[in-house]
Amino acid sequence: MSDAPPFVHLHCHSHYSLLDGANRIPQLVSKIKADGMNALALTDHGNLFGAVQFYNECRKQDINPVLGYEAYVAPGHRSDRTPSKNKEASYHLTLLAKNRTGFQNLMTLASMAYLEGFYYKPRIDKEILEAHSDGLICLSGCASSELSHHILAGRDQEAASLVEWYQRVFGENLYLEIQNAGLRIQQECLAGTVDISRRAGIPLVATNDSHYLDRTDAEAHDVLLCVNTRTVISDERRMQLEGDEFFVKSPGEMYDTFPDHHDAVALTQTIADGVDIDLDFTAKHYPVFTPPEGKSDTDYLRELCVERLAWRYGDETTAAVHERLDDELRIIEQMGYSSYFLIVWDFVRFAMEEDIPCQARGS
Repeated sequence: MSDAPPFVHLHCHSHYSLLDGANRIPQLVSKIKADGMNALALTDHGNLFGAVQFYNECRKQDINPVLGYEAYVAPGHRSDRTPSKNKEASYHLTLLAKNRTGFQNLMTLASMAYLEGFYYKPRIDKEILEAHSDGLICLSGCASSELSHHILAGRDQEAASLVEWYQRVFGENLYLEIQNAGLRIQQECLAGTVDISRRAGIPLVATNDSHYLDRTDAEAHDVLLCVNTRTVISDERRMQLEGDEFFVKSPGEMYDTFPDHHDAVALTQTIADGVDIDLDFTAKHYPVFTPPEGKSDTDYLRELCVERLAWRYGDETTAAVHERLDDELRIIEQMGYSSYFLIVWDFVRFAMEEDIPCQARGS
């Protein structure tokens, strides 16, 4: 049993935060294990690309996987491609799946962000966030969140209204996120967030926004950001994570980072303990073909095949041909592929009727 004080990283990036995160998943999970933690969240920027690899690696190393992502939230509707009055195309928000329903909603949000909300980044909006909030845990986000922008601009009323909206949508699954990597902007956000927490009665949760594994990786990560932004180290105006604090800290280091907010550090463990996601990679999730009423998919497939025998073989439809058809259909039924074959038949039929070049492969 680990002697490490209670803490779980709930805001952590892997190399699937493209050209921004430098953590490789196997090494990341191994470090968590070595530092005595029993859970870990993956919150890559705008995607769930690493979710399955992360889940499997955590299970392999007996770490509880908390699947999440750092969403980009549009300031208005996700289809709006014009910058807001604050010149922001999107704000950051940390979302975690509490259960399988939550993970399904994360997948829906991440997909809709690419399909409907892409503007520089794959964005969701409050409309679809509210519609797919079931099973999700919401952390208010880093210094690039909408709440932080209101705090930094001194817009107290807007900040309060925003928190009220999130509280209505997420209820007890809403937490106000605080970070402290030594940056002035984070200190300002922290002070404002603490004040809102006291007034609204919403608990604080401490995260580190970890982008690389060890403190010594800060320089390599800086080079990675240069590749991302097509700049060079000597460019003083380029985007960078100042300092070397954005690494995967141990529980003890996190308590040292937040000397006045130990409860916010410990709360991460409570949140992670409430996460239970069990993904089944053995089940097949094929789409299902709906045959005519009163017929099974196997019966309908056989009917179609028999109808086409004359077209294929003409007068040469022998007993051997029927025997071969029976054998093929028997194997298809045993494998549970009848519905799949009907789906392929359906789109090939449509393509042929519409003079669209199409061919189904055999095996």
